[in-house]
Amino acid sequence: MSRPLRIAQVAPPMERVPPRAYGGTERVIAELVRELDRRGHEVTTFASADSEVPGRLIPTVPEPLRDSTFQGDPANYVLATIHSVLDHASEFDIIHGHIDWMNLLLARISPTPVVCTFHGRLDYPFAAEMLARPNPGLVAISQNQAAAHPDVEWAAVVHNGLTLDDAPFERRRGEALCFVGRITPEKGVVEAIEIAKMTGRQLRIAAKAGPTPKERAYYEEEFMPALESAGGLVEYVGELGQEDRDRLVADSFAALMPGSWPEPFGLVAIEALACGTPVVARRVGGLSEIIRDGVDGFFGDDPVQLAFLVDRVGELDREAIRASVLDRFSAGRMTDGYEAVYRAMLAGDRRPLDSEDAQPLRAVR
Repeated sequence: MSRPLRIAQVAPPMERVPPRAYGGTERVIAELVRELDRRGHEVTTFASADSEVPGRLIPTVPEPLRDSTFQGDPANYVLATIHSVLDHASEFDIIHGHIDWMNLLLARISPTPVVCTFHGRLDYPFAAEMLARPNPGLVAISQNQAAAHPDVEWAAVVHNGLTLDDAPFERRRGEALCFVGRITPEKGVVEAIEIAKMTGRQLRIAAKAGPTPKERAYYEEEFMPALESAGGLVEYVGELGQEDRDRLVADSFAALMPGSWPEPFGLVAIEALACGTPVVARRVGGLSEIIRDGVDGFFGDDPVQLAFLVDRVGELDREAIRASVLDRFSAGRMTDGYEAVYRAMLAGDRRPLDSEDAQPLRAVR
């Protein structure tokens, strides 16, 4: 870029930036803020007051909503975040929103150009109408996510990236499987237990139990009975911090992602691969853009097929798996992509970007 930019990064109020444990969107924001700051940009982050980021922090909530007793709809807190951003909008060259559908409202009323990254699903009944209004700053995090709306004029597809170089790598692995994520039906944690029982391999579950009534009901009525039925074969270790989670994954024979939910991206997958740990997953969402079938792991259609494929993991080259993901999904590569989006928006260029780091929409049409 010809000069450093004044950039606002707008985070949801649910988790701190970076999160203390599980929190995909907030981890990506933290990586982007750090790398933009390192490159000399003036970065302001709108996030919870306990966030730890370089540059300026403008608090939006005293503490993350997930850490409080709050169990309601966070929409009002997101609206309050938008009000705060608008109060400061004239101080920035570009605003980068990570608040999913609320991004569109911010972009419509902000006097400063807004880049809108969607971190969640886009295949909702209301989505087509919401995305119909032209907006030059729409960014998807995978080709699969963007393909849900091929008629939308996406600015780019920018894959998520993390600082993965320090992920632990163990040449001598254990025989146990692991599951990392959330205890929800769409993530497939009960299916992971089924796979462990079919293969006879131990399974360690590092997962967050959500606070909402629906999440608590699933935890108590579905997850706990499945866990108890597996006896000593399955160990639930709760939600782990990054370091402990990485060690668990690095020591595992394979990571399981048997959920049917179409992951827009899949940070758990790149974290596992960075440890050299193959991933056995359903072919859903953006996972096929991360996992090379038969190279980084295997795809199956149901728990029975996934269980059959687990033993084949021993054939894979773990060092090659790690080397590839460090190159393909680094924080630096992600930041290159977003810098290209910022540059194009400020220049008024509406053409989809064509580069390795910010991928064009025509690739998914």
